[in-house]
This record gives sequence, structure tokens and C-alpha cells, in this order.
Amino acid sequence: MKNGLVFLRPFFGKKVLSMAMKRANGDGSVYKIGGKRRKPFGARITVGWQIDPNTGSARQIYQSIGTFATRVEAETALNNYLQNPYDIEAHKITFSGVYDLWSAEYYETLKNPSSARSYKAAYNYCSPIYDMRMRDLRVSHLQGVIKDADVGEATKGRMKSLFNLMYKYAMIHEIVDKDYSALFVQKVGKRDKTKRIPFKNSEVQRLWKIRDFGVADMILFSLYTGFRPSEVLLIENCNVDLERWRIKGGMKTEAGTDRIVPIHSRIRSLVVDHYNPENKFLFPNEKNQFMTYDQYRGRFKKVMRFLGITHTPHEARHTFISCAKHFKVDENLLKAIVGHKIRDVTEAVYTHRAYSDYEEAVALICYDGEDIEFESIGAEWD
Repeated sequence: MKNGLVFLRPFFGKKVLSMAMKRANGDGSVYKIGGKRRKPFGARITVGWQIDPNTGSARQIYQSIGTFATRVEAETALNNYLQNPYDIEAHKITFSGVYDLWSAEYYETLKNPSSARSYKAAYNYCSPIYDMRMRDLRVSHLQGVIKDADVGEATKGRMKSLFNLMYKYAMIHEIVDKDYSALFVQKVGKRDKTKRIPFKNSEVQRLWKIRDFGVADMILFSLYTGFRPSEVLLIENCNVDLERWRIKGGMKTEAGTDRIVPIHSRIRSLVVDHYNPENKFLFPNEKNQFMTYDQYRGRFKKVMRFLGITHTPHEARHTFISCAKHFKVDENLLKAIVGHKIRDVTEAVYTHRAYSDYEEAVALICYDGEDIEFESIGAEWD
């Protein structure tokens, strides 16, 4: 005691530091787990009480929040839960579990089945993280899956889009607290659409000579119809009219969806060879199932290597359009055939063309002559 004041010597013993403030009944607890563990502390909450019928005493029923490396982390997790309760079971959902929940809702909103197929294809390459809890995934996991996937840039971009949509769903339903898909950008190789190189007539003639090799026939089909590669893959046998020689197909835009395209006389035998009402698709894979774009792209490359030439699948469509322009096909008529929006109001609203106009336009496509020097048709014709 000095000058009437009492000085108390502070005591911070190890036992005092290790003791946590006692919680009220029902607020859960933090406890030490026995054995050698990387995360030796557990946090749990009270979810109910069990009454002993003999003694009348009550026993708390716990549910685990998780295990943690330090007591402080466990206390923090428990405090966070008490301040903002969440569905603990939701936190245990795996990546594949979130996909099942998300896809059940999202696919019903899609007008075009091909969009769902593209996401399903992207999901198939995510198997390394199927069984990981969504909450445990980090940027390194997501980037690693995309990097290791043996697919093209388009599919990798779709994988990134899949992650974005799944995390949005998971955030809304409080399955995760942070959107890790938003923390990285998938670098996709940019393609210069102005450098599309049409097939030469001589190259098309060589394709005819190997028509039965790989997907050479599918390339020829696109060269004479102008369908996009993804549209070719989606053509169903039920939409092939062998009596009037026309096909209903197309996607991507309102103008391109379910358009009617005449079957060029040059490829009618090719279409007949593939037509099989027992199969859903005109050009299925070896298992008579839907051929994915990645499967087609791989087979396309084999045909190009066999011929010793270099083209992309989309350049068959560009060749059709370039050839049509070379033979002076009316631009609005060409847009209707290849599925592009007609901006001329008079043509789009008031002009009604005879179907024979379309047949005559497609009949002009010819690759039998000498090579033609095509000019760039611009990216707007993709």
C-alpha cells in the first residue's frame, strides 16, 4: 500500500491463458480432440436436448461445425455461427453436390438444349474436385482443373463460366462465404476472326476423294450448307426431309434457330448414307450418341493432317458464305440461309420469298473449278 492505494501484481499464468470464457447453456462449445491431429480443436453447437426418462436430467445434443488448427480459430468459427447462423449441412456439400442442385434449376431455364450439353461437357472435366467440399475449394483448385483439362480453349472458357454460375448459386444458398471463381480470369487464346481462311476448291475436291475418312463427310456437309460446326452436330434425323430435300436446324441467334436449309444436290447421297431414324442425331459419334464439339474438333484435325492442310472447323462455313458471295447470291437471302439477322426492315418484314429462291441460291455453290481468291468477308458472318 502506498499513499492509500493498493497495487495488485498482475498474474497471467499459463492455466489462465488456456481457459476460455464459459459459455451459456445452448451456446455450444469448443473442445480439444484427442490424438495427434493437424486440427486438434473442435467447435460444436447445441441442436437439441435429450431427457433421461429415469432421472429427468437433460443432455445436450451437439452438431459439429468443424475442426480447427487452434482454439482461437475454433472460438471464432463458433462465434461467427452464433452471430449469423447458417445451414451446417449445406457447408458439407461437395462440388458435385452443388452441381446437381444448381443444374436441376438452371437447365430448366435454358431454351436451347445445346447450352446444357456444353455445361455438362465442361463438368465432365472437373472430376478431380468432384468430392471436395465446395467450401474447401480455392483458386488454385479451380485454375488447376482448367489447366490440366485436355480440351480446347472454348471448353476451358465454358468450365470457367460453369464455376461462375455454381458459385453464384452457392453464395445465394449460403453454401460458401466467398466466390473464388471471381478471383481469377481464364486466359483464353484470342482468335483473330478477320483471318478466317476459306478452303480452296482444290482442297474441297481432295476432301471428296477421302469422303469416308474420319469426319471428312461432315466437313463437306458444312461446306455445302453453311451450318456452323456446333449446328451440324445438333442436326436430328427427325428434322431431315428426304422427300423435299431440306433440313431444319441451327442455333445461336433468333434468326439462326430452326431455319430451313435446302440440301445441295452434291451432298444428297452423303445425307442419305447418314440418315437413320433409329438414331437421334444425323452425325452421332461411334456410340451413336451426341458427338461433342471437342470430339469433332479432334477428328477434324486428323483429316487436316491427313491432307496436309491447315483449317479450323468454322472455316467450312466461311467457305460457303464466300462462295455464295462470289456467285452473287443476294445478301439478304444468304443471311436467311446461314442464320443472320436481316437489318433491312422491308426485306425482314414485308418480303416473302418463295422457297425455290433458297434452293436456287444453294445450288449455285460449286467447288469444281479452279481455286478462287476469296477476300475477307468480315467477322460479322461468323
